[in-house]
Amino acid sequence: MDLIRTGLIPAPRVAVPHEGGRRHTFGPEPALSAGPGTGTTARWLRRELGAATGWELPPPGPGRAGELRLRLDPGAVGGLGPEAYRLDVGPDGVELAGATAAGLFWGAQTLRQLLGPGAYRRAPLPVGPGAWSLPHGTVVDGPRFGWRGLMLDVARHFMPKDGVLRYIDLLAAHKLNVLHLHLTDDQGWRVEIKRHPRLTEVGAWRERSRWGHRASPQWNETPHGGFYTQDDIREIVAYAAERHVRVVPEIDVPGHSQAAIAAYPELGNTDVVDTAALGVWDDWGICENVLAPTEAVLRFYEGVFEELLELFPAEVSPFVHVGGDECPKAQWKASAAAQERIRELGVDGEDGLQSWFVRHFDGWLAERGRRLIGWDEILEGGLAPGAAVSSWRGCAGGIAAAEAGHDVVMCPEQQVYLDHRQAGGGDEPMPIGYVRSLEDVYRFEPVPPKLSPRAAAHVLGAQANMWTEVTQDQGRVDYQVFPRLAAFAEVVWSRLPESPERDYADFEERMAAHYARLDALGVGYRPPGGPLPWQRRPGVRGRPIEGAPPNV
Repeated sequence: MDLIRTGLIPAPRVAVPHEGGRRHTFGPEPALSAGPGTGTTARWLRRELGAATGWELPPPGPGRAGELRLRLDPGAVGGLGPEAYRLDVGPDGVELAGATAAGLFWGAQTLRQLLGPGAYRRAPLPVGPGAWSLPHGTVVDGPRFGWRGLMLDVARHFMPKDGVLRYIDLLAAHKLNVLHLHLTDDQGWRVEIKRHPRLTEVGAWRERSRWGHRASPQWNETPHGGFYTQDDIREIVAYAAERHVRVVPEIDVPGHSQAAIAAYPELGNTDVVDTAALGVWDDWGICENVLAPTEAVLRFYEGVFEELLELFPAEVSPFVHVGGDECPKAQWKASAAAQERIRELGVDGEDGLQSWFVRHFDGWLAERGRRLIGWDEILEGGLAPGAAVSSWRGCAGGIAAAEAGHDVVMCPEQQVYLDHRQAGGGDEPMPIGYVRSLEDVYRFEPVPPKLSPRAAAHVLGAQANMWTEVTQDQGRVDYQVFPRLAAFAEVVWSRLPESPERDYADFEERMAAHYARLDALGVGYRPPGGPLPWQRRPGVRGRPIEGAPPNV
């Protein structure tokens, strides 16, 4: 079962053909035998494969085995971890075993890939008899990391619920298991909080948006907004859980908070800013309007987090992200109230105030059985032992956190920020930041070589981040995310080969098959030859780094 021929992405640990080169051809009405604990995957197969093939996949009749058989069997996967699976194809059909329900589900993703692009359609295409077949062989596989994530910024440009559900399916198709939702920022508040209704009544809408990077003189004068109701969030979380994807919510404090302040002006530094005059921010960058360091603000956000914890149950979302990044201190420096607060708390200046915010919610969440995670700025001032760090400003923060005993998710902007441009040419739409090609992402290594073995064990995994200042709709998000997310998926799933270099040529050959799957799924990816005419944005200013070498 040659990996290049089958085009499996991410590459499995073991994929071996059985002797003789035979194939199993499914009958017109194959039966599905689902052992105890396999119901979620069985339902998924009946729904997704059933739509593409026309199969109903009924249970087998008395005394008969199904042509497709599912079971949970940790012993079948050779100790490869709880998300491991084994897939065997032989004369009597397909046997799929998972160490857990999650492992079984990932095995079902491999089965779908092996069946070809047609298995990703929502209705059967005209095919001849015996079209659905698989080569006899065995795949045994399990992931390298337990955290394999994508961050979607739904605050800068809102992604409607159906788009989020679609991305959950796209994550699952690539064996990714974490969706980090960036729900609040200066430009919008995207989750309903019933005790504070103005967060969405006011904070979810802005009057206009800058068109392009913040240096662009162009504006989109159409008001922009939207939010998820609490039932929307429950649906998203449940939909993800059925696909073994955890949803991590982010509520950003104490910076990136102008949308909240616009809704409730008392949250801001009222002694230095007329917060009542503030609206939801319509620009990009780092906003000076930050939360006031008061007990009243803490109580307000405790109320927000109380509702959030009910929407994101601990069993499916143990982590809560609090942001903690890019908090300007100018207003605190100018505020007599903030300066008095510094003296009362005995903290080390304005940086100490930011640490006080984070440590408060660290303890508050821990008391409720949750774990705080934040961007690497939260290291400044110290963290409680259970807190984790998203290392975005390169890997240095992650290294420091891991060496100090904190769990880390590696997401350095220099390697895995998917809003950054994919090539150096002028055709890239609204080019931002570093050039990071498909190959660049493929060569990303989440565990820095500088880490001690003890610290390396604290690397939970990695995450690609998709910020949406200049990606205003699904087509633009697709273009930035794909195909690079496929390369990222292989980084976080597949074990490193003995060679220090991953085989990019092999990956490119397997991608040739994978593009057809993305086509069937309707993904508007960047073609290998560059953007199609309708994917470009001529005349809209981006942010290439002035005077930088071509790869930056």
